[in-house]
Amino acid sequence: AFGMFGSILFTPLVFQGVLGISATNSGALITPMMFGLLGASTATGFVMRRITNYRYLGTLGVAVMIFGMWLLSQVTPGTPEWHVVADLIVVGLGIGTTFPLYLTAVQVALPRQFMGVASSQIQFWRNLGGTVGSAILGAVLANRLPDYLTARTAALHLPPQVIASLPKTGSANAILDPTLLAKLPAGFVQAIRFALSDTLHDIYIFAGAILVIALVSTVFLKEVPLTGAASGRGFDAPPVEVEEEEREAVAR
Repeated sequence: AFGMFGSILFTPLVFQGVLGISATNSGALITPMMFGLLGASTATGFVMRRITNYRYLGTLGVAVMIFGMWLLSQVTPGTPEWHVVADLIVVGLGIGTTFPLYLTAVQVALPRQFMGVASSQIQFWRNLGGTVGSAILGAVLANRLPDYLTARTAALHLPPQVIASLPKTGSANAILDPTLLAKLPAGFVQAIRFALSDTLHDIYIFAGAILVIALVSTVFLKEVPLTGAASGRGFDAPPVEVEEEEREAVAR
């Protein structure tokens, strides 16, 4: 969730702030990430039942996400649009691999009567992780952007009134303001784009570092067989009392 929300929330800043793309085109260019996510989710569902150590799919998925975060951290104002789209597809493939895998792993590890509770808990903690992760990454943006702006613009020796027009709070939305950018020299705008690129580099590296913790955790994930008729667990083994109730209902 940390990686997913990080990539989704801050990717518009990459397209609009770093590459200078319009908001409409920015939304369209994020769409391929969802295609990668859906495709990987579907493929993971098929593969899980056909391999023995399915937990390593989670390790692979998180590793792909980390690689995608690193690719996004390398984006600069000169990076082609298709390159960023390809990076997002990589992130989507990693996210799509992990989502169905962890949901299934938790469901088969518990008795059938707790399956609904387990599913809701996964969604709850996923949303909580995304919320906390977004707040943390937003704090990184707010703290690092002013420093990078100062460093990138100090060498330009522009008039004080132009320097004063820059956002002082680290607000990326202010940097995306077309009215503000239209009043600034081209070299100054380029410096702003590089400052935002430097900040997003830190954000994606930080998100990737958090994903390394998830990567280590997947190695120690307890693997429960997907079929559990002997233990009364899993999708293929409904509780005995449910079968008895069904037989009584048919008899009536």
